[in-house]
Amino acid sequence: MEDFEVRAQSRYSWQSPRKVRLVADLVRGMDAVEAMGMLALMPQRAATSVHKLLKSAVANAENNFGMAAEDLHIVHISADGGPIRRWRRFGARGRFKPILKRSAHITVILRERTAGE
Repeated sequence: MEDFEVRAQSRYSWQSPRKVRLVADLVRGMDAVEAMGMLALMPQRAATSVHKLLKSAVANAENNFGMAAEDLHIVHISADGGPIRRWRRFGARGRFKPILKRSAHITVILRERTAGE
């Protein structure tokens, strides 16, 4: 039987990819249900975005492919950089202080665990 991968993607999330990666590194390789429980209790703002995306990926697997949520595990999770909105703040003595508002593209890929794993 061929392995199906379920993919969910969140694009243009207004969070720094570096901060999202810190959260993503904690749940990489975990079971999906266990990871959702862990993300729900984390205080980081990026944890809510990753939790929402993971919940969507599990719902896609259940509804579209008939997979059980308990059998799913996270194969791949990444946070890539999106477009950067450049903002400015004017400082003292006519100086210019740039502010970079970063965004992230978050990707989650789930796979069903087989009996051998």
